[in-house]
Parts: sequence; structure tokens; C-alpha cells
Amino acid sequence: MRSRELAEMLLRKARQGEFALEKLAPDPAPPDEVIGFHAQQAVEKMLKAVLAHASVLYRRTHDLVELFDLLRKKSLSYPADLEEARRLTPFASTLRYEDLPLELVRPYDRSWALDMVRRVRAWAESAVRAATGD
Repeated sequence: MRSRELAEMLLRKARQGEFALEKLAPDPAPPDEVIGFHAQQAVEKMLKAVLAHASVLYRRTHDLVELFDLLRKKSLSYPADLEEARRLTPFASTLRYEDLPLELVRPYDRSWALDMVRRVRAWAESAVRAATGD
């Protein structure tokens, strides 16, 4: 799959995660771990979309810290405040399979997670468009 096609596919998948997050976040019934998982997955795919579009190879990982580090290493700029999204990393694996106390990932709230996903999406879509001239 070509870089642009992969980037577009990852952005589509990220938007699906964002859609799920928008539907679930207002409902108090789903556990925070479920909300955090969808937020983490969306951000992960968005970061990978930018990397893929720039033809940067990345390993299979759910670690947002690693992906942000790779963006920086490859001189792919992003707004510094997006690094807050790194707080979502534990939701990808640790909190999916272990009952760690949520205090380890606090402060966490659903509106923050949804806002973070929206901000990362706006940047990622802009970065991909700017690189292609769309």
C-alpha cells in the first residue's frame, strides 16, 4: 500500500474510533477504560497516518510516547500541547488486560479525551493535506 493510501486508511479508521467515542463518552455506563481505549486508538492511528504519509517506518506499537518521539525525530512538527495525548497510552493495553487503579492515569475525564482526539485529528488531517497540497 502506498504512503498516501495508508495515511488515508488510517485517518478513516481513526474517525471510526472518534465516532464510537462521541457516542459512548456522554453515557456514564461505559467504564473509563472503554472510553480511554477508543481515544487512544484514534490518536494512535492519526499519528501513524502522519508518519505513513511522510514514508516514515514505525514499528507495531500502541505507545503514543514512542510515536510522538518518532515524529519529533523525523522533524514532523506538531503543536506541543498535543503531547498531552501521551496520557492515553495505558488504555491501549495495560488497562485493557489488568485492573490497575485509574488513579495511575488521573486526571482523566471523558470530555478531555474527546477534545484531545478532535485536536489531534485536526492537526493530522491538516498535516496530510499540507503534504499533498489538497
